[in-house]
Amino acid sequence: MKYRKMGNLDWEVSALGFGCMRLPTKTILDKSSNQSKQVVDREYAINMIRYGIDQGINYIDTAWTYHDGESELVVGDALKEGYREKVKLVTKLPTWLIKSEGDFDVFLKKQLEKLKTNYLDVYLLHSLGKDLFETVKKFNLVNKMEEARKKGLIKHIGFSFHDNLKVFKEIIDFYDWDVAQIQYNYFDPDYQAGVKGLKYAAGKGIAMIIMEPLWGGKLTQSFSEAEDIIKKAPIKRSLADWALQFLWNQPEVSVVLSGMGELWQVKENVESANNSSIRSLKKDDMKVISELRKAYSKYITIPCTNCEYCMPCPNSVDIPQNIRFLNDFIWFGEGERERFESIYGKFLKNKEELEELGGKGAGNASLCIECGECLEKCPQNIQIPEVLKKVDAILGKKRKISDFF
Repeated sequence: MKYRKMGNLDWEVSALGFGCMRLPTKTILDKSSNQSKQVVDREYAINMIRYGIDQGINYIDTAWTYHDGESELVVGDALKEGYREKVKLVTKLPTWLIKSEGDFDVFLKKQLEKLKTNYLDVYLLHSLGKDLFETVKKFNLVNKMEEARKKGLIKHIGFSFHDNLKVFKEIIDFYDWDVAQIQYNYFDPDYQAGVKGLKYAAGKGIAMIIMEPLWGGKLTQSFSEAEDIIKKAPIKRSLADWALQFLWNQPEVSVVLSGMGELWQVKENVESANNSSIRSLKKDDMKVISELRKAYSKYITIPCTNCEYCMPCPNSVDIPQNIRFLNDFIWFGEGERERFESIYGKFLKNKEELEELGGKGAGNASLCIECGECLEKCPQNIQIPEVLKKVDAILGKKRKISDFF
C-alpha cells in the first residue's frame, strides 16, 4: 500500500480509504412489519473491511446515516480483534438533526457506543453547505468539537461538504480545520468545491479527503466508445483505475475514499492504489482522461450518485433506482425502450401492491406526491420531484426522451 501526507497532521494515510456507505446488502423479511427490507450482509462486509485493512488500508470512513444507521454497527464489529488499533476511524455528526447544543453530546456518545471505541481519530460535521453551516454557528458545534477533543473523545476536527466554491472557502476560512472531505472526480473537476477548492484548502495544510471518485460508479460503466479509448491508451488500465489515478496524481489529495460493495472491488482498488504516485501521469495519460470525460459527458444527464441520502421516501418511491434507469435509458436511447419500460414495470406502482408484496421503498416514480422531503437531503441539489415526473412520463407514459432532454 502507498501512503501519503495527511495534510499537516503527524501521520501518513493510505492512498485508498474504505468508505462504508455502500457495503454489501441482502434481503430479509422484517417480522415486525412482514415486509422485505435490505440490510447489510454483515459477515461478508466484515470480511471485506478486514481484508482491506490487512492489505494496508488504514482509513475507515462511516457515518450515522449510512445503511439506515447499520454501517457504524458493522464497522464496530469489523474493528474487533485488534483491527481498531490498525486504522484511523472516522464518522460524521448528522448536522441536519441537531436542534440544540446538547444534541452533539448525545450523538457522539451513541456513535462511540455503536463503533465500540473510546475515541474517534477524525470527527466530521456531515454534509456542510450554506444552510447547515448556519446550524454549525447557531449551536456552537465547533466549540463542542473542541470540548470533545480536550476530553480525548476525538483527535481531529473536520467537515464533509456539498455546496459551491464560495461557500466552501467561507467554511474553510471560518476555522483552523484538520481535514475536509469533498466530492471530486475527473468527470466534472469544477463541481461543488472542485479543483479550486481542493488547492485552496490544501494550501492551508488541511488534509483533503476525496469522495465520489467514480461518480457513484458511473465512471466504471462500460460502453464501446470508452472501451475504445482505454484500449488505445499507452498503458493498460481499467476504467476505475483511470479515474483513481487521476486523483492520486495530485499532491493536494491525501486519501481517496471508495465505497466498495464487493471483495473483487477491494482487491482491484488496492492494486490500483499500490500502483499510484504523485505527478506520475504523463501528457498522453491526461489526454486519455480528457477523452473519457468527453465520452461520459454524452450520457450522464442527471448527476445522481446513488448515495441514498434521499431515502427512505415517505411514499415508498425508490428514488435512486428510478433516476438510475432514466439515466441509463437516456444513455442507450429509444432503441432500448422496450427493455427499459419492462424494467420500470417491475417497480411497484400503487399502495395496494406495496402492502401486498411488502415492497416498501420499491415503488416507481408515479408514487411521488411532490412532498419535497427529498430536496433538502440531496447533496447534488437535484430537483428530485421534477425528475421523477420525467421518469414516469418517459418510462410509464411512453413520452419520448427528446420531449424533455
